[in-house]
Amino acid sequence: MLWAAVVGFLVAITPVALTPGASFTLATQRTLAGHRNATAWVVVGTATGIYVHALLAAVGLSAVVMRSAQAFTVVKVLGGIYLISLGAWTLWQTRHRQQSKASGAPQLPWTGRHSYPQAVLANVLNPKAASVYLTLAPQFLTADQVGVLTMLLLATVHVAVMAVWLAVWTAVLRRARRAARSDRLTTTVNRVGGAILIALGIRTART
Repeated sequence: MLWAAVVGFLVAITPVALTPGASFTLATQRTLAGHRNATAWVVVGTATGIYVHALLAAVGLSAVVMRSAQAFTVVKVLGGIYLISLGAWTLWQTRHRQQSKASGAPQLPWTGRHSYPQAVLANVLNPKAASVYLTLAPQFLTADQVGVLTMLLLATVHVAVMAVWLAVWTAVLRRARRAARSDRLTTTVNRVGGAILIALGIRTART
């Protein structure tokens, strides 16, 4: 029955969704930086990436990439480069912000990047996200159940778990930020987050 597949996938995907990754780091950084609606845009961007992977897996396009050593290598390298670049940019922005405050210089207008495209790229260029719908999701479906609608249904379960987790986490962060009333927490998280993104990028490219 389809409901059993949904429940089984929910149990299996929850620890995956709760594992800190690029979307978690991005939501954390943007929340502590005081960006309005940051979590919502990260959730929408990540959801877009999840639905893309589910749709591609349903029509069999992702399988071509995953089975081709050269194509899979290209995806891994692109995803790794993007995450490393995002992490390096985060570290640079944190240092630049400190220097600007010390000198009284204004922030450059192009140093900001919207959360939505960053979240989309971080998910779409992650081959491990694709593998969720090529290896994990089909385990809960029969041959007759595999299709676009069922894959999108499972993707919706994934999105719901991710959205609730990020909403709860960032709500806690907002309270901590108001209580601290200091830039030190934001700077520390940005540095740690940048390092995590670089580490994720290296791991993605090498796996």
